[in-house]
This record gives sequence, structure tokens and C-alpha cells, in this order.
Amino acid sequence: MLNEGLATMAVGMGTVFCFLTILWAVVFSLGKIIQVLGKLFPEETNAVVNAVKTVCNDSEIAIAIAAAKMRK
Repeated sequence: MLNEGLATMAVGMGTVFCFLTILWAVVFSLGKIIQVLGKLFPEETNAVVNAVKTVCNDSEIAIAIAAAKMRK
């Protein structure tokens, strides 16, 4: 009976170890694929930053903060 329990435990731990090894390999591979795709298709961050700078200047932020404090 003890031998059967040990065999079941070994099979279960082996299965979990194999699953975690495969999971690690897939996550590692996807990370490398994402890095390559990031270099091939870079994001256009400058356009977003420029749009935010033109829409929000310091005076508009100060007005929004003052309005928020007045509501309290």
C-alpha cells in the first residue's frame, strides 16, 4: 500500500514538473516573440505625447484643480 502511494506521488509530481517546464518554455518563447515583434512594429509614442502636450497645458490643469477643490 505504501509503494502504491509513493508511485502515485511520483507520477503526480512528474506530471506537475513536466507541465511547469512546458509552461515556462511557452512563456519564455512568447516573451522573445513579443520582443521581436516590438522591434518590427514599434509604437508611435511621440504622436501621443505631442497630442497630450497640446491639449493640456499648465493653466488648464490649475483650473481643473481649483474647480475640484471648490466642489468640496
